[in-house]
Amino acid sequence: MENMLEIKDLGKNFRIHDLNKKISACQGINLTLKEGEFIGITGRSGSGKSTILKMIYRTYLPDEGEIRYNSAQWGLMSLSEAEERQVLYLRKYELGYVSQFLDVLPRMSARSIIEQAVLEMGKTLEEAREETVRMLSHFELDETLWDSYAATFSGGEKLRLNIARAMVKHPRLLLLDEPTASLDNHSKIKVRQLIEQLKAEGTTMLGIFHDIEFMEGLCDREFSMQKGRVVA
Repeated sequence: MENMLEIKDLGKNFRIHDLNKKISACQGINLTLKEGEFIGITGRSGSGKSTILKMIYRTYLPDEGEIRYNSAQWGLMSLSEAEERQVLYLRKYELGYVSQFLDVLPRMSARSIIEQAVLEMGKTLEEAREETVRMLSHFELDETLWDSYAATFSGGEKLRLNIARAMVKHPRLLLLDEPTASLDNHSKIKVRQLIEQLKAEGTTMLGIFHDIEFMEGLCDREFSMQKGRVVA
């Protein structure tokens, strides 16, 4: 298997200007992710896990090191040096990101959020509607809410919708940032079923979790972080 992602000597600092203080979020991160592999990272809050995912997704730029991604469109490329148009393309067609928070226009309905994601992948409106019904039904979102604004949803409902939006696009590389943080056990099972399906289809995944039980039998490799460094 070829490498999908190569992270070398990655580091990120944040500056608190009013205190004139620099905080190290992570440093010396080295990680290789092969095509079709699922790597899980655990660690306490504040250990730097989410910062790594955000640098891969290019929400943050690293201060040190490099992230090389094997793109279907451009081949092996540096994500930190990619042009903005390339980043937008990757987010639309190749990279998926699931966080605990739903970032959409406040007046978009649950149905339109999923349909839009499918349409972006070049599918027909009929295909988008069918896939939307399948996905919203899988996550057992109340059908009476499908045409309601997502802003009115509970935290758990928003998270399920966020996961559905990312997974419906079947990305080449899926980044999971605490995807089960506010879900009950039944909803966690629904998430796990889709992760298993994507893995069987060959999707490469990198996820961070607090729920160790959720990871069991799911990840090919597991790492732990402490104080900004991978320790195991």
